[in-house]
Amino acid sequence: MKIGIVGYGAYVPQWRIKSANIAKIWGSDPERLKGLLEEKSVPGQDEDAATMAVEASLRALAVAGINPIEIGAVYVGSESHPYVIKPTASIVAEAIGATPEMTGADLEFACKAGTAGIQICMAMVESGKIKYGLAIGSDTAQGRPGDELEYTAAAGAGAYILGKSNIIVEIEDTYSFTTDTPDFWRREGEDFPRHAGRFTGEPAYFRHVLSSTNGLLKKTGKTVNDFDYFIFHQPNTKFPLTAAKILGIPAEKITRGLLVPQIGNTYSAATLLGLARVLDTANPGDRILLTSFGSGAGSDSFSMVVTKNILRMRKKENSLDDMIKVKRYLDYSEYIKFRRKIKGVNA
Repeated sequence: MKIGIVGYGAYVPQWRIKSANIAKIWGSDPERLKGLLEEKSVPGQDEDAATMAVEASLRALAVAGINPIEIGAVYVGSESHPYVIKPTASIVAEAIGATPEMTGADLEFACKAGTAGIQICMAMVESGKIKYGLAIGSDTAQGRPGDELEYTAAAGAGAYILGKSNIIVEIEDTYSFTTDTPDFWRREGEDFPRHAGRFTGEPAYFRHVLSSTNGLLKKTGKTVNDFDYFIFHQPNTKFPLTAAKILGIPAEKITRGLLVPQIGNTYSAATLLGLARVLDTANPGDRILLTSFGSGAGSDSFSMVVTKNILRMRKKENSLDDMIKVKRYLDYSEYIKFRRKIKGVNA
């Protein structure tokens, strides 16, 4: 029996900071960011990975039109779980009404933890252990003040309900590629992650994204021409566009799902938000290839086909584009207060 997405939801905070504002503080040239990253989303002072996951999940439920008690598993992927010991998954499940007869867990694999949750839910639904599974990618990404990450590390959440009935997107197949590549890390107790600079591109991002995408194409017997949209993890604007060029993918097939210039790198939510934006306007029969990437390092690829059921949910939720248009800007002093980067202050 076919397995796929029966509901999806997205959430992006309304707060923003201009990349030029950050550049001004640290003496960087803002001109180098033009056309690549204009601004990024910032979580409110009362927002974290759990609250954003709840917002996205409620939207997914509205699209699916199911009783939340039918959800048998909730998996939340994030690099920024609000508690070191206390699951985000149980908070989200309780908030949306999915408890108590369910299972779930928090997942962590850098920026691909959300797609790992989709794979787990697919397997559980396929086996008949659960009727519906909820997979979420939600992050309030961290960046050390003055570090390159501070320009891109953003906030957002994407939630997907997997099942067998009333599928709006069939997941045809999935393929993963994983190695031990230490390109990005944060030890227990450290406030900010560290990275290997330019080496995060090669051998990390490009090796895994290209290998996983090519692996899926080979496994399914399809070519680039068989797909209408491609969505790659987007730590910046250049990486996904470069990957597309290497694979011979026309620019128009990737730009719809490219959100980083508008909201920054939302980490575990990045590919899931890109997919949500594509689904907001996709037509029945459209085929989508999505490849996530998580430092450490690994990629998950999916081949998806939009079904005619996509048409039934268009009026139920505002589009992701509508949400992104709602903005409130911060200056850098407000930003570091919101992100609790001032030590010794209870913001």
